[in-house]
Amino acid sequence: MGLRWLWRHRVSALLLVLALLLLLTLLATHSLQTNRTYELRPTADRRNQRRAPEKHTSTLTPNTHQPLKHTTTARAERQRSHPPLVFLKTHRTGSSTVQNILFRLGEREGATFAFPSHTYQFNYPDRFRAAFVDELPEGSSQFNVLCSHMRLDLREVRKVMPQNTVFITLLRDPIKTFESVFGYYTSITPAFFSAHRAAANQGKSALSVFLDSPETFWDPKEPGNGLAKNPMSFDLGLNNQKWNGSWPEDLAQLEEAFHLVMIAEHFDESLVLLGALLGLEHPDVAYLRLNARAGNCVTELDENMREKVRSWNMLDTLLYDFFEQVFWEKAAQFGLERLKTEVARLRASTMKMQQKCVSRAEVPPGELEDLLRPWQTETATIVGYEVRGNLSLQDQGFCVRMMLPELQYHSHLYFKQYGRDMRAAPAD
Repeated sequence: MGLRWLWRHRVSALLLVLALLLLLTLLATHSLQTNRTYELRPTADRRNQRRAPEKHTSTLTPNTHQPLKHTTTARAERQRSHPPLVFLKTHRTGSSTVQNILFRLGEREGATFAFPSHTYQFNYPDRFRAAFVDELPEGSSQFNVLCSHMRLDLREVRKVMPQNTVFITLLRDPIKTFESVFGYYTSITPAFFSAHRAAANQGKSALSVFLDSPETFWDPKEPGNGLAKNPMSFDLGLNNQKWNGSWPEDLAQLEEAFHLVMIAEHFDESLVLLGALLGLEHPDVAYLRLNARAGNCVTELDENMREKVRSWNMLDTLLYDFFEQVFWEKAAQFGLERLKTEVARLRASTMKMQQKCVSRAEVPPGELEDLLRPWQTETATIVGYEVRGNLSLQDQGFCVRMMLPELQYHSHLYFKQYGRDMRAAPAD
């Protein structure tokens, strides 16, 4: 089975909860402040030559707690106060949490999302093409937000998004990323599934068996194996198989293209820099960690296994180390003491939101209603949240959105934008 099979079959299950999702359009949403501007903070040296987006100072009409109308007038009345945005959603890095922030931001502003023509991903694992994007909805002059999974092709993305688009992404420690990718996609990625079957006869974990001889299980010609080696490099459109002479130039192009590469190990610091980039307040980027595995699904790695993961994913290590340095250069320009202060304020805001919204955290999927149940893989249990009771309609709408899993939120926003269900993936 391949990734396309997964994305095609997700849709039928989610149609069962679509009726519940439609109720969200009747719930209140928070309005954003008006007349915001955003500020770009490029890093030193050649990063100062980066073309900065134009400033936006348009007034945002407050949300009137009504569903967005699909008319030119309705969209014109809800002008965006932030620049167009592309978020490259990398696998198992914490990107679902960032996507949720952007979904909420875009929904509050009546943004036009660049959604895949079929299902939830842009024909992954193929490289992104402009043809994968659904049509521009009636009444919209451009796409404002693109944040669904894809394998990056910058040239093709730029055909879809406006010239002043801000590009961001998120990277995570390659060891943690690979362990999570393996655990989450064991039954979907051919190389991982082969190791899983082999482990049944050896009395060892599937990850341990794979790391003992990864080349035995990994066929680079198999399209479904893209995440089986250097998954972050693969998502970023790089050659993930081996080092070649184009890598330094490829990294330089990515550095030039992305205005912010967030680091999962410094998540709150990353969100503060994101807020500064887009002109957001702390409540705008307050969050709940989404799509997290239950603790008993996480494989503890000894130093020997960690070294094997690092060796197998050497290109991801180079990628991560490069952009971690870039990240701290941006942090230094922002001001490290200022950053520390703003992180404390963000954490206080996040804690306040969590206390307001969450009745229970890390709730097993069997105890969650369909609307709030994350998609489950065959080899990992994904936990979720239970919303606090006795909330006002306005607070309930806000809180549900904070904990809404990716697929449900995606379905909701797609229907809201187009007035129809998502299309299933075409048969092979």
